[in-house]
Amino acid sequence: METIYSMIVLTLIFSTPILITAIGGLFSERSGVVNIALEGLMMFGAFFAATVTVLLEPYTAAAPWIGLLAGALAGGIVSLLHAYLSINLKSDQVISGTAINMFALGMTIYLSQIIFHQQRTRAYTRGFIKTTYSGLSKIPVLGPIFFTNIYPTVYIAFLLVIVSWYVLYKTPFGLRLRATGDNPHAVDSVGISVYVQRYTGVVLSGLLGGLGGAVMVLTQDIQYTVLSIHGTGFIALAALIFGKWTPFGVLGASLFFGSSQILKVYSTNLSFLRYLPAEFFDMLPYLLTVTALVFFSGKSSGPKAAGVPYDKGSR
Repeated sequence: METIYSMIVLTLIFSTPILITAIGGLFSERSGVVNIALEGLMMFGAFFAATVTVLLEPYTAAAPWIGLLAGALAGGIVSLLHAYLSINLKSDQVISGTAINMFALGMTIYLSQIIFHQQRTRAYTRGFIKTTYSGLSKIPVLGPIFFTNIYPTVYIAFLLVIVSWYVLYKTPFGLRLRATGDNPHAVDSVGISVYVQRYTGVVLSGLLGGLGGAVMVLTQDIQYTVLSIHGTGFIALAALIFGKWTPFGVLGASLFFGSSQILKVYSTNLSFLRYLPAEFFDMLPYLLTVTALVFFSGKSSGPKAAGVPYDKGSR
């Protein structure tokens, strides 16, 4: 039973950056802008989170939390570039996002060389640590899963799911954002700025994408390297499609993809996995991503205007 509980806890931990980033992509696509740049936004968020944590940890124990904030802000700032190219210049949103991914790859290495004189940040010693909440951990079933040996960032991810659901479906802002992604001309006809709605969605996507990268590097690594994110942004994009562009659907999809990443840890403990090569488990998350897209992308219908630049004259 303890093995099952620990597998569930690790699934929550590995799912957290996927979930946070996918929720960010949800806001962008609900506004009508496809955000392929989630991988690059995570890289920028991870780099700045690790850098700030390394530089501040000699002075404050809050360095990881400040690093999270820095990572989110970095993602938000970089997303303005994607917003400008996609919304103002009406460029192809897939190409714009791909360009930002390539930009992130080179820029984070370049900044590492300038700041740390190597192609990675220095290792930090004050990243987030797993915590057991003594009173709550004794609650049957829920205690061993949610309050035993777990990172506090997991709670942030679940809170974001609830908040995003409420914002999207229970507030005027959410109604306008969703309407912008489905019928921007109708939104414009009642005096609501399509540009403002789309900029808001893309910037929220950047903030959460950067936060997802920051969480990943501060909980699953000891420093930022160019391989720290290793395709998680694309898995988050798949979780968004697999989850049918809804917060709770994204939660389920993220848990599904997160669970595939922990099988390698327990492969020696499970008899039916023991004889599979280690490379199989390295490949598994990406194999499941492709499989999910093949079987479910055709059955999922996202926002109708997603990926289409808004042209007022085409009404």
